[in-house]
Amino acid sequence: MKKVVKMAKFGSIIPISGSDFLHEVSQAPPDVWVVVILYKDGYPECGVLMQCLEELATMYPATKFVKIISTDCIPNYPDRNLPTVLVYNNGAGKANYVGLHTFGRRCTPEGVAMVLCQSDPVLNDGQNEGEASREAVLEGVRKRFIEKVISQHENDDDGSSSD
Repeated sequence: MKKVVKMAKFGSIIPISGSDFLHEVSQAPPDVWVVVILYKDGYPECGVLMQCLEELATMYPATKFVKIISTDCIPNYPDRNLPTVLVYNNGAGKANYVGLHTFGRRCTPEGVAMVLCQSDPVLNDGQNEGEASREAVLEGVRKRFIEKVISQHENDDDGSSSD
C-alpha cells in the first residue's frame, strides 16, 4: 500500500512584505521549498515570469511560492536585476536566478520548472518526497514540453502555411 505523504498545500503565489520575509521564507518548515520572486509592477519581464510561476504554483501545491516587491525585500535592489528568483529550504538560500534570461530564450512554465529542479527537489506535487518528487516533476515537465512542441508543430502544419 502506498504511503500517503502529508505535505503543506499552497497552490498559489502568496504576496508578502519585507516584514513577512523571515516568517514566510526563512522560518518555513524544513520540508517546504520556498520559491521567492522579487519583482516590480510595470516590468514586462516580471509579468512573464510571474505567469509561469503562477502556473507552477497550481501544479506543485507542496512548494510555497511567494512574491515580494524587490525593494521591500532588499533596499536599493537594482531594477536591472529584475525579475529575480530566490530558492530557500530549511532556512537557507539554495539558489538564485537573476533576470529572465536564466530561464531560457523563451520563458515557459516548463523551462522554469527544469531550471528550478536541476539540482534539488524544489517543485513538489504533494504526492512524493525528496528525490522521487524531483524525478516525477522532471518526467512530467519533459512530457508536457514534448506534447506542447508536438501540438505547436501540428498547428504549424495545418495547411495554412504561407510558404
